[in-house]
Amino acid sequence: MDSSAPRTSAEARRARILAGLAAAASLVTAAVAVPGTAHELDDRLPGPVTMDFVPPPPGSYPLHAIMRAPDGPVLDLDGRRLRLSRFTAGKITLLGFIYTSCADSRGCPLAYQVFHTVRHRVAEDPELRHRVRLVSLSFDPVRDTPAVMRQYAAEAPRNGVEWAFLTTELPRTLVPLLDGFGQDVRIELDARGRPAGPLAHVLKVFLLDERAIVREIYTVSYLFADVILNDIKTLRLEDSPPRRTVP
Repeated sequence: MDSSAPRTSAEARRARILAGLAAAASLVTAAVAVPGTAHELDDRLPGPVTMDFVPPPPGSYPLHAIMRAPDGPVLDLDGRRLRLSRFTAGKITLLGFIYTSCADSRGCPLAYQVFHTVRHRVAEDPELRHRVRLVSLSFDPVRDTPAVMRQYAAEAPRNGVEWAFLTTELPRTLVPLLDGFGQDVRIELDARGRPAGPLAHVLKVFLLDERAIVREIYTVSYLFADVILNDIKTLRLEDSPPRRTVP
């Protein structure tokens, strides 16, 4: 094949993301403000959103298999190199991509609030408490180091429900995970090829079953705790043995 042939759109997309993240890395210094304030400033938090629909009851609808969650190296809060699959299998998992300095009230701060609500309600349900985990994975590895993610995680006190806060070591280890989940990230560059503003992304949250299969993808229009909880319970019912009826 001619080496000058155009690359596929996926390859081009991956190259753009990688180039943008690399450019961001070259500008990061010790003077960068501590992220995490996106959830500490009241004027950045989203106001309450009311559902204009009634979610169907758990178990009354199917959640079809969409795709297998990708796997790759990630860093936990202690900087240990682990596989993402450690956090996507074995439990029903709610996973979202975030970055700690996000200031879009309908982006990461909204996802954080919904995750917090879901986690609180899962903790109150003995059938779910030890069968559900939450995962927040940064797509800004340049700024969101394990130390920064630890500060971010400190805002979520322990309540018995696992909530993993992860990042990656390098942009090149992040990009395959973004591609695998279909998570788009746009990095605006100026004329000199330097980042010119915050990361732009479409908010997506993924619900995975215990086999690390994505069963639902939520966008901002359907990111409600009631909807997610009903879906979690629906997945839980799949693993419950059918009740015998007494003749």
